[in-house]
Amino acid sequence: MMENRILGAFYGQALGDAMGMPSELWPRSRVKAHFGWIDRFLPGPAENNAACYFDRARFTDDTSMALALADAIIEHDGKINPDTIGQHILRWAEGFDAFNKNVLGPTSKIALRAIKEGTPVSELENNGVTNGAAMRASPLGCLLPTHSLDAFIDEVAAASSPTHKSDLAIAGAVVIAWAVSRAIEGTSWKTICDELPAVARHAQERKVTTFNASLGARIELALNVARTARGTESGTETVYQLIGTGTSTIESVAAAVAMVELAGTDANRCAILCANLGGDTDTIGAMATAICGALNGVESIDPALKAELDDVNQLDFTRYSRIFMGYRKLREAKDAGQ
Repeated sequence: MMENRILGAFYGQALGDAMGMPSELWPRSRVKAHFGWIDRFLPGPAENNAACYFDRARFTDDTSMALALADAIIEHDGKINPDTIGQHILRWAEGFDAFNKNVLGPTSKIALRAIKEGTPVSELENNGVTNGAAMRASPLGCLLPTHSLDAFIDEVAAASSPTHKSDLAIAGAVVIAWAVSRAIEGTSWKTICDELPAVARHAQERKVTTFNASLGARIELALNVARTARGTESGTETVYQLIGTGTSTIESVAAAVAMVELAGTDANRCAILCANLGGDTDTIGAMATAICGALNGVESIDPALKAELDDVNQLDFTRYSRIFMGYRKLREAKDAGQ
């Protein structure tokens, strides 16, 4: 069952990313005017300078970087090595020509250029507050048990450090990874929601590096918006207008939590709602739908959508779920023995 949830997280990440790709970084009004309603995989429109590189059902940098992180973890037999993670992300970026395309966030671009020049991750500044760490965090949720919050934060911070070291960016990655991990452990969404604001606050205040509003408070606001919405249209509109759906961690991570709630944890519905949201649709979709997939397992994902993802991207996600299940068992056994 746990391995099915891990597989659900990987597929959920890809599903939300690929569904949200065509509308990414467009205002909500333009998404509505151009698409009407997105309810299936579509190719990136030529006029969208972030999505134009991607065909139908193709996932973007969000999932590519999540898999680069997963591959780096596999290279070190389940351990987190920041320099190796940086090299894997750089390898993907160069292979995709990401430096010359509008797909890398500003924080990641600066960090990866420094890594390319040979700067060790430990010497990088990386104090940006964009969502590049959170968008790739779902494999960390698959890997890390929630035995100790402080230890969990330390591991997520290390994995985030090749591109993001700020308090807010780490807190956002912790929130997504923690939600995925707790879901994989069989915890209910209601319980996870109760935990997330405090988890976010603790992670953000552990080592303060920026002057940002509280992610924990924004998550509480986002959940309240979702729970008091009079239907999904007014709910998504309020998320867009009040919580925000931009590339900053404080907006997009809180919005992702709200979308899981609005979708009733249904991965397929969540991917569609995120695609129509406006703003950073692919990233919010990737984060939110990864959580939904972890909550309900791979069986909850529409078989037709899953088959389309497999056909287009030609990836064996079951290899990741099998390997990460093994790593997780070893970590759980180690935690139990301490």
